Amino acid sequence: MAKSCSINRNNKRIKLTKQCANRRAKLKAIINDRDLPPEERFQAVLKLAEMPRNGAKIRIRNRCELTGRPRGHHRKFKLCRNVIRELAQVGELPGVTKSSW
Repeated sequence: MAKSCSINRNNKRIKLTKQCANRRAKLKAIINDRDLPPEERFQAVLKLAEMPRNGAKIRIRNRCELTGRPRGHHRKFKLCRNVIRELAQVGELPGVTKSSW
């Protein structure tokens, strides 16, 4: 089980990312538009730099939904490998069977 502070910090980042997504997208569109004057693009860069860093999507860490474990995460199930193995052996994951050859 991961530390609850790490899980809470990541949840805060997810909420902040959702709040800032539209504004960040607009500023990035202005920055990447080569037809605009350089002064306007530079002002957009400064406004983007003033925004909170935790509002960036790249700062979100994929974590297991049950344990909060940050490594060995499978996107399809949103679980870590250990939990996937346990749930698959019990038969609680539909369509997942133990492989044997």
